Amino acid sequence: MMKLNGYKEHYELFSHVDLNKKTKLIYPKKSNLSNNKFRDSLDKLLDELPLRDGMTISFHHHLRNGDYVLNMVMEKIAQRNIHDITIFASSIFPCHKPLVDLIEKGIVTQIYAAYISGPVAEAISYGKLSKVCVMHTHGGRVRLVESGDVKIDIAFIASPTCDKLGNISGRFGKSACGSLGYAVTDAQYAEITVAITDNYVDYLNVYDIEGKYIDYIVSVPSIGDPKGIVSGTTQITRNPIGLKIARLTADVIRYSGYFQNGFSFQTGAGGTSLAVSYYLKQLMHEHQIKGSFASGGITGYIVDMLEEGLFERLYDVQCFDLEAVRSIRDNKNHIAISASKYANINDEPVVNDLDFVILGATEIDLDFNVNVTTSSTGIIMGGSGGHADTAGGSKVTIIVSPLFNARIPLIKDRVLCRTTPGESVDVLVTERGIAVNPKRIDLIDNLKEAGLPLVSIEELKTFTDRYLGIPEKINFGDRVVAVIEYRDGTVIDFLRQKINT
Repeated sequence: MMKLNGYKEHYELFSHVDLNKKTKLIYPKKSNLSNNKFRDSLDKLLDELPLRDGMTISFHHHLRNGDYVLNMVMEKIAQRNIHDITIFASSIFPCHKPLVDLIEKGIVTQIYAAYISGPVAEAISYGKLSKVCVMHTHGGRVRLVESGDVKIDIAFIASPTCDKLGNISGRFGKSACGSLGYAVTDAQYAEITVAITDNYVDYLNVYDIEGKYIDYIVSVPSIGDPKGIVSGTTQITRNPIGLKIARLTADVIRYSGYFQNGFSFQTGAGGTSLAVSYYLKQLMHEHQIKGSFASGGITGYIVDMLEEGLFERLYDVQCFDLEAVRSIRDNKNHIAISASKYANINDEPVVNDLDFVILGATEIDLDFNVNVTTSSTGIIMGGSGGHADTAGGSKVTIIVSPLFNARIPLIKDRVLCRTTPGESVDVLVTERGIAVNPKRIDLIDNLKEAGLPLVSIEELKTFTDRYLGIPEKINFGDRVVAVIEYRDGTVIDFLRQKINT
């Protein structure tokens, strides 16, 4: 089974989608060349802006769990008695707990996000948000804006460094976070774009967002906590099970038929995923293989591979650690890209050129559908982010996970939430063997010939069921609290309200 351009292969699942019709695009706003963008305080600016009930405001998540900007802005807006607000945030983290109170008061009634964790996720799961939450992919977020499905009234851009012209860089300043790929769409398409910075400078000659898209600039003491923005180092797992899975995954890559000069690669920042990078680096040195690019959220381990000449370049939409921030500032072959260029189906995205992507799973079912949106209890704890985007685009999508965690089995008859369709998942690597999607005859033949431990996903489930038993059924109410959108905007699943038991 060869993947095409990221979503045509899902034709049977999404039969109502016109595959030959491109989404009508809304083009970016005209340049703002005003020289009077700076405002003394956020309060003064908000008094000037056309705030109203029912507006949509956006935020980006490059400051991750260290972000101050969303809470700072929403506190000021709440003081002005504005209600029925839609939050269009690329992701929401535990630090955004103050949103829960605003949800309960009806100040925030709608949320769009690619990833939600912490108290806000729990509030949505239990039905506190008055409207249905929309959980999309990173690429799908761009498509929503370009198509006009979401119109951003005001975008607030957390800006690690901003100059007097409004040029923004994530590479410098005390709140440096590296690439600002998820904020680019907001800046370009919002009716009004506000840069909020804690490092206001005269001039930038390297920047991630052009000042022509910025309408206002506000300087504040701090836009975030550096400890929550990026980690000092990301660590390879020391767990023997995780290391075994990583070694098996490296073998899958080696014998897949796609491990050759010029291959491309993406992995995450989890301990097992980083271990895959470690073993892959050894293989590349051993076989003198040089890759074309690595992409996605970049870690220091991927930076090491660039600096050792194992990849020609990195395409970075988000930096995960300080080494990645240093590299994108100093290395011309470490290239910042927008979320559109990363994963938007209307933009010939980087993910569609991937050979391998390594992804995790909370659950996977017998049809290879993957859940990374909810925990095993049915409460929201994440979301697709780039999961479905990369799985849909990559030639070989590999899920890495132990068969159980805290006596909770990985494999279910049916996942609680389908985040990524099984049609775009090729391989599951566990500590007890490798299950290949039966549609990938080429991979089955290659891995079998190499002598790798292939098993069926049904065999793996039988083992965990015998060892752990069948999990109890989870109780949900009738009300839908969230819908799950695929990268083309198709609703592929929904979540019902969690019931206290």
